[in-house]
Amino acid sequence: MRGIGRFTEIAKAFQPHLFGAVYRQTPYFSVERSLSTMSACSPDNSWSEVCIVAGARTPIGGFQGSLAPLTATELGAIAIKGALSRGGVDPSRVDEVFMGNVLSAGLGQAPSRQAAIAAGLPHSTICTDVNKVCASGMKAVMLAAQSIQLGHSRIAVAGGMESMSNVPYYLPKARTGFRLGNAEVVDGLVRDGLWDPHGDLHMGSCAERCAEHFDISRETQDQHAAESWKRAKSSFSGGSVPDEIIPVEVRGKRSTQLVTVDDALSKMDPKRLPELPPAFETSGSITAGNASPLSDGAAALVLTSRKTAEEEGLKVLATIRGFADAAQAPEWFTTAPAQAVNKALERAGVAISEVDFFEINEAFSVVDLANQRLLGIPPERVNVNGGAVAIGHPIGCSGARILVTLLHVLRKGEGSIGVASICNGGGGASAVVLELAGS
Repeated sequence: MRGIGRFTEIAKAFQPHLFGAVYRQTPYFSVERSLSTMSACSPDNSWSEVCIVAGARTPIGGFQGSLAPLTATELGAIAIKGALSRGGVDPSRVDEVFMGNVLSAGLGQAPSRQAAIAAGLPHSTICTDVNKVCASGMKAVMLAAQSIQLGHSRIAVAGGMESMSNVPYYLPKARTGFRLGNAEVVDGLVRDGLWDPHGDLHMGSCAERCAEHFDISRETQDQHAAESWKRAKSSFSGGSVPDEIIPVEVRGKRSTQLVTVDDALSKMDPKRLPELPPAFETSGSITAGNASPLSDGAAALVLTSRKTAEEEGLKVLATIRGFADAAQAPEWFTTAPAQAVNKALERAGVAISEVDFFEINEAFSVVDLANQRLLGIPPERVNVNGGAVAIGHPIGCSGARILVTLLHVLRKGEGSIGVASICNGGGGASAVVLELAGS
């Protein structure tokens, strides 16, 4: 790394003043150690190639649906355990866990830690919670990849988990005391998951602006929603989606139910789409039918370097070629995925024409439609097994869920390179480029 020698000299000279006596005395910190790590992991000395050796997800439960009896951390534990089992990975070999989760109120301390321990990982496993709104699960994967690139972890689990059914209501005045009259009750789901604090409006109202700007009609959005449902439904009947799903046992008072299918698929009726009223604006085009439904679910992937995979005897399914975040004005989170995709492809050294399949999270039909237009990609290569409008969008999970789906699409399809991207509240988005192993 250029300049590293000179920087070492300067850092050594100022070490007593910069870091203080405590750091001078501890064996766990040294400039030499930090710089040697930077040098070993720099592009000049080749980053560790990050590989995916497993990926799995739970079925997506509807709001107050089949998975409602389970907390987000319980769903996360199921996804982690299932992914490790499918990859043949010994839980004791996992160094680090990153789990996306947006609606953490009421879950207790360190949700990712709860999920990891419940999945059978040792107490020595490092756990980190990630909240990047809807991109949380994908950002968790990106952080895990960086940890492996830096040599901080040999094997990492990353994913996301959410139970929108179990988000509590808040009593903002309860701590200071109610005085007289009625009190406000705040929906934690809307407040922390679906509301833009910058413009003080619902995410759906931002989507309405996107539809108006790109002149995307209600009819076009409904057609997209119907096609998404059709693809999701046919993918189940064709047997491709079940490969990515871990069946979930839900124990009731009298019986145990085995959930294997996404709840929304049996409830949506495309014929009713034109009859639905606007959900956010009186004369708007976005409805409950062409927006993603509130949902519960979890997804997880197991990441490692190629060297570690060979040493541990793990089968590499795909490599992570590149990833990126992007951000713009908060109300325009809807089109941020196009920026993130272009940045990720540039970092990966891949032309958009080389990409075989795309997963663009369908927070709303208009999000997918607008980004397809901005990227100039054909709809037949996007969300080939349907998307969130059809199956649901558990916000902390979806970024990881679409990566799991993309992984299985690549393994089943006639292609080798795929890109997944997801927008997030606040004007952001994330994207990851995958390449099928052996391509």
